[in-house]
Amino acid sequence: MKALLVLNAGSSSLKFGVFAADRADAPALLSGQIDAIGAKPRLRASKGDERFDEALPTPENAEHAHEDALTWLLDWLREHLAALELVAAGHRVVHGGTRFSVPVRIDETVLEELEALVPLAPLHQPHNLRGIRALAAQLPELLQVACFDTAFHHTQDTRAATFALPRALTDEGVRRYGFHGLSYEYVAAQLPALLDERADGRIVVAHLGAGASLCAMRARESVATTMGFTALDGLMMATRPGSLDPGVLLYLIEHKCMDAAAITRLLYHESGLAGVSGISPDMRVLLESDAPAAAEAVELYCYRVAREIGSLMSALGGLDAIVFTAGIGEHSATIRARVCELMAWAGVLVEAGRNAAHGPRIESDDSAVAIGIVPTDEESVIARATREVVA
Repeated sequence: MKALLVLNAGSSSLKFGVFAADRADAPALLSGQIDAIGAKPRLRASKGDERFDEALPTPENAEHAHEDALTWLLDWLREHLAALELVAAGHRVVHGGTRFSVPVRIDETVLEELEALVPLAPLHQPHNLRGIRALAAQLPELLQVACFDTAFHHTQDTRAATFALPRALTDEGVRRYGFHGLSYEYVAAQLPALLDERADGRIVVAHLGAGASLCAMRARESVATTMGFTALDGLMMATRPGSLDPGVLLYLIEHKCMDAAAITRLLYHESGLAGVSGISPDMRVLLESDAPAAAEAVELYCYRVAREIGSLMSALGGLDAIVFTAGIGEHSATIRARVCELMAWAGVLVEAGRNAAHGPRIESDDSAVAIGIVPTDEESVIARATREVVA
């Protein structure tokens, strides 16, 4: 069976999917995730109605933990998919910079260019590239394709992408890029089925997960987005603060004597829901907590989402629909309801029963704005792009 392997490598996890190489838009034959790589790795996967939950061998050398996990995974896939023949692999790569606006076949030159973008996405890019190199070591002849989270936003005009900085810095690539593009690309393709005649209208898609952003779409193309030069900008997230006055950083440097490493740790790992609540970065934990600080963190999160939706309405010239996606957006009726309550002034009115049932449409009959939910599927976008490159 000729198949495509899709990989999304994180710092301690490896998401994967296997898709038929010759069946466009077919669902994954098998998909899952390996967690706790480098410690006590464990695989959880599904193949149709079958579910798998297996422990991997504990790595002997932490430096080779990802490579070991991938070697184990390839053997496991061959065992569970008869006559598996991989013809290509597609990878999620968070940052493509100004150079990469479409999926690209990976070679050493491409890898070097992507390595240069690591400072712009330090939480993700190194691990994405580690997955590529690990697979190349195992299967050096396998065609590999990079699919970029930034690519979807290349349709934005200069106004949306430019910071008010000296032109020389802009020319060097200091600009707004935007992220979560693979998720937005998938959601954009689902809009006609969800929204009918409003699909090509003024849409704000809310990708609310551990990382969170909003994308304003018109004609199902990106017009503006909340993330910018890096994945730190915009909305409050699990451990990231979102938009922050640069003067705060100057204060931390000058008066708190924090260096770049300390500020990086603060911005990427100690802020957001975790920092405000002092309890957890997990929205589910905070919603179940009776602690006032947990409630304050949740309220701030929803306020920031609603406030940024208002900003994107200005970029769009109005609002026809809001679409929620990703972990929190898809599963938390409480967060969706609170965001919509804060947007009631714009005619965003949610219906409680539809919202509790998780949609797909959740607006009330008298809402001026359509409200929907789309479970995202970045892996299928990568599979489709990889299939096109192979063709």
